[in-house]
Amino acid sequence: MKKRIGVFGGSFDPVHQGHTHIVENFLRSGVVDEILIILTPDPPHKNSRIQAPFSHRMRMLELAFSGIDLVKVSDLEQSLPKPSYTLQTIRSLKQSHPENTYFLCIGVDSLVNFHKWYCYNELLDEITLLVARRPGYSAESVAKEILDHTIFIINPEMDVSSSDIRSRITNKKAELSAKVEEYIQKHNLY
Repeated sequence: MKKRIGVFGGSFDPVHQGHTHIVENFLRSGVVDEILIILTPDPPHKNSRIQAPFSHRMRMLELAFSGIDLVKVSDLEQSLPKPSYTLQTIRSLKQSHPENTYFLCIGVDSLVNFHKWYCYNELLDEITLLVARRPGYSAESVAKEILDHTIFIINPEMDVSSSDIRSRITNKKAELSAKVEEYIQKHNLY
């Protein structure tokens, strides 16, 4: 029997409780058997800001998800050609593990802009989108061709973003796991 793998990617700069919350809800949905968290080294759409080094972001992901069953953290995109396009990541996964079925796990904020993703129509041929709702976003404007490849999950909404977290770290008010917060302080990140 094929495993159903949810792929949740991002720059995770830093990973926060909003990320762990949404991953737990993707797992609770019953659509996927496990989640593969893929760290993006250099996201093509976020090139205007200096990020924490890849190795630190990877370690924070490992710490944040260490206590959650059925979640694996991967550095796959580090070995793929740059820039890190989701299409090449999904194709690489399917080529190396054809026995699995993959779902791309995203928030509705990403769904609203999905038509701007690199070769989004080819990506839709490869996977189904598993989408969690977020406050302030609606899927009303999303094209039918995209919605036809979309499954929405129940996601008790938690409005938090990595950019908000970076600014809150400075003010000591971040929603981080204790392990991640300790790591950030130890390595003087952000």
